[in-house]
Amino acid sequence: MPSNKHSGWLRLAAAVIALAPTMVPAQTVTGQIQTDRQKGRALARQVCAECHAVRRQGGRSPNGEAPSFASVAATPGMNELALGVFFQTSHRNMPNIIFTPDQMREVTAYILSLKR
Repeated sequence: MPSNKHSGWLRLAAAVIALAPTMVPAQTVTGQIQTDRQKGRALARQVCAECHAVRRQGGRSPNGEAPSFASVAATPGMNELALGVFFQTSHRNMPNIIFTPDQMREVTAYILSLKR
């Protein structure tokens, strides 16, 4: 269960999902999806792991206020659109990391690959 400090962005993501008339089309090329996941995993380990547990079995995040990527992936309704909104919204308790569109797609593919 996410902490109260993170429930705000989760509610925002859920609201965007509920209000979105269409979903972002999923990529259909398996090789591209796999490459995105691999690049996303490498980027997450390089940029995000200082605060977040980024592995599927990563346990607790180094920063107790940062949710693990596995818990983000397990959030009901979590999808590409919700993560896209999250990455493009500033957050008070996070550094201002700016991902390129390709990097957002890659990290999103990696996070969503952690769904059970």
